[in-house]
Amino acid sequence: MKKQEQDNLIQTLKTRFEQNPNRHPDIQWDDVQTRLDNHPNALKSLQAMEATGGEPDVIGLDPKTGAVTFCDCAKESPTGRRSLCYDRAALDARKENKPKGSAIEMAEEMGIALLTEDQYRALQKLGEFDAKTSSWLATPPELRALDGAIFGDYRYGRVFIYHNGVQSYYAARGFRGVLRI
Repeated sequence: MKKQEQDNLIQTLKTRFEQNPNRHPDIQWDDVQTRLDNHPNALKSLQAMEATGGEPDVIGLDPKTGAVTFCDCAKESPTGRRSLCYDRAALDARKENKPKGSAIEMAEEMGIALLTEDQYRALQKLGEFDAKTSSWLATPPELRALDGAIFGDYRYGRVFIYHNGVQSYYAARGFRGVLRI
């Protein structure tokens, strides 16, 4: 990334941080900035999150290590990460109407991870996310071995976690990512 792109991204992140203090109480921007300065490669992942509509924001700070956790905080599943099946094996298994890719592969390319069920539930305590969309979640291996995967959404004032076949994909289902730096 060029210096100007980095500066613009950091300003976007700082503005979002300042506008949403409920997502990161007791965390100071200076601590986040220090972490970003010490891990410049993380900016590529954050830029990818931003470019695909994720609106990454800080949701945690590890007091022992100083690691900062960023998560996609867009109200709905990021628009640039929808219509994906779960992983490469699912994509390869589809014979017709293949989606453009898979959630797991796209996350790996971006340098982020899919949220776990616990992380998704914790995110929902910070706001109402996925009221009109849904997001693939990191699926336990034993469920994936049965050709299933989990996803979550927020309806009727509560979080729901469902299952689907890994080959499925929908225009309103994407994935949310998490990055710890």
